[in-house]
Amino acid sequence: MEQLKTIGRELAMGSQGGFGQSKEFLDLVKSIGEARSKAEEDRIVLSEIDILKRRLLEPDVPKRKMKEYIIRLVYIEMLGHDASFGYIHAVKMTHDDNLLLKRTGYLAVTLFLNEDHDLIILIVNTIQKDLRSDNYLVVCAALNAICRLINEETIPAVLPQVVELLNHQKEAVRKKAIMALHRFHRKSPSSVSHLISNFRKRLCDNDPGVMGATLCPLFDLISEDVNSYKDLVSSFVSILKQVTERRLPKSYDYHSMPAPFIQIKLLKILALLGSGDKNASEIMSMVLGDLFRKCDSSTNIGNAILYECIRCISCILPNPKLLEAAADAISKFLKSDSHNLKYMGIDGLGRLIKISPDIAEQHQLAVIDCLEDPDDTLKRKTFELLYKMTKSSNVEVIVDRMIDYMISINDNHYKTEIASRCVELAEQFAPSNQWFIQIMNKVFEHAGDLVNIKVAHNLMRLIAEGFGEDDDDADSKLRLSAVESYLQLISEPKLPSLFLQVISWVLGEYGTADGKYSASYISGKLCDVADAYSSDETVKGYAVSALMKIYAFEIASGRKVDVLPECQSLIEELLASHSTDLQQRAYELQALLALDARAVETIIPLDASCEDIEVDKELSFLNGYIQQAIESGSQPYISERERLGMFETTDYHSQDHHEVPSHALRFEAYELPKPSVPPQASTELVPVPEPSYYSESHQPISTSLVSERESSEIKLRLDGVKQKWGRPSYQSTTSASSTTQQAPNGTTSHSDAGVGSSSSKPRSSYEPKKPEIDPEKQRLAASLFGGSSSSRTDKKSSSSGHKSAKGTVNKPATIPKEIPTPVQPPPDLLDLGEPTATTISTMDPFKELEGLMDSSSQDGGSTDVMGLYSDTAPVATTTSVDSLLSELSDSSKGNSHTYQSQTSKGPNTKEALEKDALVRQMGVNPTSQNPTLFKDLLG
Repeated sequence: MEQLKTIGRELAMGSQGGFGQSKEFLDLVKSIGEARSKAEEDRIVLSEIDILKRRLLEPDVPKRKMKEYIIRLVYIEMLGHDASFGYIHAVKMTHDDNLLLKRTGYLAVTLFLNEDHDLIILIVNTIQKDLRSDNYLVVCAALNAICRLINEETIPAVLPQVVELLNHQKEAVRKKAIMALHRFHRKSPSSVSHLISNFRKRLCDNDPGVMGATLCPLFDLISEDVNSYKDLVSSFVSILKQVTERRLPKSYDYHSMPAPFIQIKLLKILALLGSGDKNASEIMSMVLGDLFRKCDSSTNIGNAILYECIRCISCILPNPKLLEAAADAISKFLKSDSHNLKYMGIDGLGRLIKISPDIAEQHQLAVIDCLEDPDDTLKRKTFELLYKMTKSSNVEVIVDRMIDYMISINDNHYKTEIASRCVELAEQFAPSNQWFIQIMNKVFEHAGDLVNIKVAHNLMRLIAEGFGEDDDDADSKLRLSAVESYLQLISEPKLPSLFLQVISWVLGEYGTADGKYSASYISGKLCDVADAYSSDETVKGYAVSALMKIYAFEIASGRKVDVLPECQSLIEELLASHSTDLQQRAYELQALLALDARAVETIIPLDASCEDIEVDKELSFLNGYIQQAIESGSQPYISERERLGMFETTDYHSQDHHEVPSHALRFEAYELPKPSVPPQASTELVPVPEPSYYSESHQPISTSLVSERESSEIKLRLDGVKQKWGRPSYQSTTSASSTTQQAPNGTTSHSDAGVGSSSSKPRSSYEPKKPEIDPEKQRLAASLFGGSSSSRTDKKSSSSGHKSAKGTVNKPATIPKEIPTPVQPPPDLLDLGEPTATTISTMDPFKELEGLMDSSSQDGGSTDVMGLYSDTAPVATTTSVDSLLSELSDSSKGNSHTYQSQTSKGPNTKEALEKDALVRQMGVNPTSQNPTLFKDLLG
């Protein structure tokens, strides 16, 4: 009691000025506040630092003075200067028996230090002692320090005492203990995984503050695993019902709302538990309806609860009456004069239209008003709403609005986002290909290089493929319209590099296709592009390639090619360019102009951009040349597999190596001095299928040879062998994951809460005004939220066969399949390069494999909480690598067809194993004969 009086006197002195501090400290604060520049402030603070350094070194400093010095250090740190010279004094003050000094020391330490500071180890012992104190204020101060300073390594030192404090008689201590455990869970979940049941128990604490603090760790736990806490739905609903019925003390009211922050946290938890669960959604529907009736919409905190109710309803299974109540609340938000409430209304509307799209049509004029609001944040939120409600009937209006807004802003980050959304909507809902090209032109023109390069490739592919039907006239019109639009845009002063690449490609492919524009006209435009953007090598490369196509098509058609002087000068300039790419293109263009029509038509065929290129991997066109060279006396080519297989024919019964002809290279390694043969270990050899990985073959392997090798293959049996190498996924344990049964997204409910309007009408600023409606807004709203039936029919007919999935270009035809990318094999961590490496293992591989044998299994635990207060022991589970190896074997069987394209980098493993067994019987070190055997065994 005496200590509380002391704190009261300190506070009283503080109200008179200074909290009992000296006049010197007050003058310091005043001088810093009156400083006219940063330099003057720094000068004052540095002078103060020098004074404190001298005074802290004085012997026998009074405690009251030391307390003031510590507060000055805190002030210096707040101003951004280093006060580390006084940290140790703050740590010493935490050891003081005086409550005021101890709390000052803890406050300074939590501000000065972080959890990884070297001085933390000096505080742990003090915290342990203070946690056992009889004064609950000292315990609370220690718990506050725990939440800021205890790291993962020091958690075990204080965890038992914090758990004991969960049953403390003071509610403040219990609340701070819950907060400390929550901090421990966030820092190291495994350290408190066995204490999860304590959160369930504290949920039923007699003090509402302790219960409210428990909701925070429970929210994190439920976010990680919803199914384990489904049994608490009724408990949370009961707590929320008691709060709304004002059964909590008056001290928890805020602006006449009972414990609003507890209500918000409970609504967040119920949204997680009710997602996809019909029973849970029915249980919480009644209390949600009560909240809509009882919330006072005239206060900010009441609107916050209403907004959280709307979010909860959008997550659980839909209820017609709750949706109607949410729509009414959104209507009030949108009619408000406050931008914040309008923002909440737009956000809530965006959540509800996913469940009931018709809700947006009731508020179309309000959405139009938000779209034209000067508040940029509200306007962006409205565009997000329009993006969610876009369909084929309103895509043109929404995309045009988005592009206009994209032009008006300067934020590159948000401009990129708007551009990507415009492209996505145009690809998904475009009514025609012509409209799609026009939108892409606008996006490229105004968004510049912020557009993804894939969008440019998709646009070029759409122009090349056309409608995808047999209507050649429609495809020609599409390409002609693209050429005409690009010829108009090419005269613009500054165009993005990516857009210029598209323009150059289209003009090169289709600039002279229909004869409307001459080759000299198109080539002149391309030369202008290359000259105007001379610093951009990519654009110049596209322009030169386009010129090559123009001249190639002219030569192939038999017409005379007149190279413009500017084109000739461009070619001569690029022939001496420092860029090897541009130089090569210029040489190719110069060489193409000297070829005849037949050769040019073969090299660059007309309109062949969409044709698949056939690659002869066997290079069969060289067969005649090879045969002629062999007849002239050249040696035949020996494939890599055959070269590597030469050493396998060695006679292991003798120590002599295989003699290779003098004109051929020798691939065997040098023989090392033979070490003593280690004792042989019995290893069971059983035939197992070899897992096949994809690798590019240098020479085809016959099917009969593959079948023969597969049948006679002998491999090591690795059941129970501890995995030492390879990818981490090979050692991952599979655990049974509980799946939540998704209930149908229906609106039927057995216990719908009656939601109606409150009997007493609260005072509100949402009284509907009745101004005259602008006809222009009515037309815009009609185009955004539906439109006439005739327009829908026209758009539907024009967009038939055009819709596609997001991320792909929409066109009526089926998009050609992409060439599948071969799956890369897992990396061989022991692959040291070519088999001619001189590094040779002198260790017996079988002896090393014996050290890998480990039949021990890892045990895992899982806790199943059965009730609110019940604690159960962890259930042990055992996982072995046997199942993983068997799965790998099964998968290799299923992919055995890829073995035909597999090529080994070293000697054949199967034959090497057979011969190695024979060598071991004769007492010969196998690694000295075949240095790559150990690598193949572990590979």
